[in-house]
Amino acid sequence: MAFQIESVVEEQVAKLTLHGELDSLSARVFQTEIEKIANQPIDSLVLDMEELSFMSSAGLRVLIYSKQKIGPKLSIYIVKPQELIVDTLTKTGLQHSVTIVDQYPV
Repeated sequence: MAFQIESVVEEQVAKLTLHGELDSLSARVFQTEIEKIANQPIDSLVLDMEELSFMSSAGLRVLIYSKQKIGPKLSIYIVKPQELIVDTLTKTGLQHSVTIVDQYPV
């Protein structure tokens, strides 16, 4: 499945719904979306990954980039990630920088 992303910003919360596979090519699309929302007053970034089947290291770099671009006080919530993605986050230590939840708001 090709990568798709939908984005909504309301009340200082940016919600991005990711579908398909987040690889080195689609990571550029993800980063562009982060850049669009970075200029808005955002406290929380909610990434709905229920329909995301794969995330490469390029996708992980965009997660790190989002924290740097938007600011250190940004809370990142990952909603319903597939087990493979949780495993990747755990192996890289990024699970300590995000909050993995079954639903948002928590």
